[in-house]
Parts: sequence; C-alpha cells; structure tokens
Amino acid sequence: MKTFHYLLAVLLSASALTAGAQNLAGGDISLLPSYEEKGAQYFDHSGNAIPALLLYLKEQGWNAMRVRLFVDPANATDEEKKQGAIQDLDYVKSLAKRIKDEGFKLILDFHYSDTWADPSKQWTPADWLSLGDAALGEKLYNYTKDALQQLKDAGATPDYIQTGNEISFGMLWGARDTQDNRCYINSSSANWNRFTNLLKQATKACREVCPDAKIILHSERSGDATVLLDFMSRMQKAEVDYDVLGLSYYPYFHGSLQTLSSTLSKVEEGYSDKKIMIVETGYPAHWAINGSSYDYSSTYPYTNEGQKSFTDDLITTLQRHTNVTGLFWWWPEANEYGIDWQNPVTSSWYNSTLFDNQTGRAYSALSELKNFVSDPTAIHSATTDAGNNAQDRCYSLSGMAVKQQPTGLYIKGGKKFIGK
Repeated sequence: MKTFHYLLAVLLSASALTAGAQNLAGGDISLLPSYEEKGAQYFDHSGNAIPALLLYLKEQGWNAMRVRLFVDPANATDEEKKQGAIQDLDYVKSLAKRIKDEGFKLILDFHYSDTWADPSKQWTPADWLSLGDAALGEKLYNYTKDALQQLKDAGATPDYIQTGNEISFGMLWGARDTQDNRCYINSSSANWNRFTNLLKQATKACREVCPDAKIILHSERSGDATVLLDFMSRMQKAEVDYDVLGLSYYPYFHGSLQTLSSTLSKVEEGYSDKKIMIVETGYPAHWAINGSSYDYSSTYPYTNEGQKSFTDDLITTLQRHTNVTGLFWWWPEANEYGIDWQNPVTSSWYNSTLFDNQTGRAYSALSELKNFVSDPTAIHSATTDAGNNAQDRCYSLSGMAVKQQPTGLYIKGGKKFIGK
C-alpha cells in the first residue's frame, strides 16, 4: 500500500506539471458566419436544436478554432467565391473575436493570396504583382504586421499563426496560372532562396506583433515523407524561424493511417524540437470525395459509423506520437439544412462535414475529437465498469489484464485511472 501511495503521488505531481500542455482539437470554421446568415439549422446527435454552434462545440470538448484569411478575395473568381474564398480582414476580425470571446485558442491561416492557396496554386495577390522580390518581401512584412495589429486591436489576438497555406512548393509564385517561382525537390536553389526570404519577412512581423504566438509552417505532404523531410531540411538550412509543423491529412488523398504514422515518426526522429499539428483533416459520412486517390470504404464505410470509426483510429494513431499536439477538422460547420436551395452558401455540398446536410444533425465523429484533447498520461476517476470492448479493458501498470474497474491504479483506453 505504501508503494502504491508513493507511485500515485509521483503520477499526480507529473500530471500537475504537464497540466498546461493540453492538446488542441477543433476545426476550421471559416464559413460559419455565412451558414448562420443564410439560416442553417444545426441539431445535436439526438435531434435537439443547437441555438449557438460555438457554445455547443465548446460543450463537446473542442478548445481551438482555425480561420483562413485572404489578402483581397474581391479579386477571386465568382466560382472561387462560391466555394468559400470570401474571408477578408474585416470578416476575420469579427469571427476571430467571437472565437476568442468564447474561450477558444485561435489559429490564423494566412493564405497570402486573393484566392485558394494550395500545392497547385500559390498566386500572388493582384495588387502585389508589379513588385520585385525585395519589394514583395517588404509588402509581405507590412501586410502581415498590419493584419495582426488589427486583430490585436479588435481583441482577437491569434495564439497560432500559419505563414502560408500548404506551402510545400513555395508561395507567391506570381500571376494566376503561373508556376515560374514554384519550388521543386532536388531543383535549383534560386526559387527556394526567394521563398525562404519571403517566409522570414512574414515570421519577423509575427514575432514583433504577436510574440507569444506560435508560428506554424503548413505542408500537405503527410503521405510523402521524402518531400516533407526535404522541405523541413531546407527550412532548417535557411534558418527559417517556426515552432510547429502543420500537416494536412486526408486519407483519400494522402494514404493510410499507417503511412501517416510513418511520416510522423520520421519527423519526430529528425526534428524532435518541433511540435506537429494536423491542421486539416476530414472523412466523408455519405459519399466519396471527388478525385480521391485512395478508397478505404471497406474499412471505414461512408456512413456516420464509418466516419466515427476513422476519427477514433486517427486519434489513437496520433496519441502514439508525443510531438503531435493539435487536430483540426476542415470545414466541419458545412450544413445546408434549412437554407433556401436557390441561395446556398456554396455551389456544391462538402461531403466531409460533421453535420448532415440533409437533416442538420451532428455526426458522431464531432463528439470524438475531445478524446484527443485529453492528456493520455493524466489520471482520471473511474465512474463506470469497463466493458468487453478492447478499448474498455483494464490493465495493470505492468500491462497485465485485470478485472473490470479494479481498485487502485490501472490503465484503460491508454489513460490512467484510479479505481475506488
């Protein structure tokens, strides 16, 4: 008994020391105001109306939100606007203030473009096209600094800042449809030097205006460790200042959870000083995503249950990697239920939302994200007997299976519990 009390004291002490290191879980809810304005009706799992979505998400254990920012989305095409490229600074200030007032952490995602920025398009804002590289860097610095200052003044200081969106191959390539300044693995260093110099200007502004914020570099190469590690190596050699590697991971584009886990292990091994966040993920509950490269529907059917199962397995995978501290669902708020079909928010449904477009009800996966927030090393009080499910089985600290809810210290679902 004396040994048990000593071990318990040590564990409680360790838990207290790491209490501030809580993981983040949430979503990119950049279109929420648009759904609200057009009358989207949200319901919980049981069909009860949700009067305030942010509050509901907080009650479900979410603790962080992500919002994208375009330089001047008025210059986006009509179709790009119909797909959600509408977030200018005034829009973002208003939404970010709501997020912060509700107590969430905030990730600000600079796209550094007038429209969607991703691996296939990183087009320079129209008003910046005439600038040479040096002037472009100065413009990027001033724009970043001004945007962050305006957010601070509005009471919406970001806690995390993405300096670019999915920038594995660079950013600010030039005019629409050009790839003249694109960066390639094993290519000439010229474009890479230009790119890293621009990043340093963005970082400089972030450190000056928001010194407490963590800086995220965002890559979508979660399924391609070779390219990702080359990217990180170049950032290291150029002495680009950042804190977190942000990754997009969509299984239908990037491969299996085993592939993701392998990539994470390689990053942790080579860059142990960097935290990692999955800043975008998703999986459909109805239909396959157009253009999918992989089909895991035999393991995770396109159903509420299949989406939940994927989410559970994703969380389990991420919890095996101690450097992974964030998980964000992309576009979880998409919900056309209650909206005039002749005046939708977007020109097509998003199939990996966490709400059913046909009923407005939350999918089960929504409430699973909180399981990533919990510190797997924390100690919990047991309130119910463990079931027959493998996730509910109880084990001693030495790893031996024990009876349901034993007295003393035991492990269930990867967490430590005190049985009474």
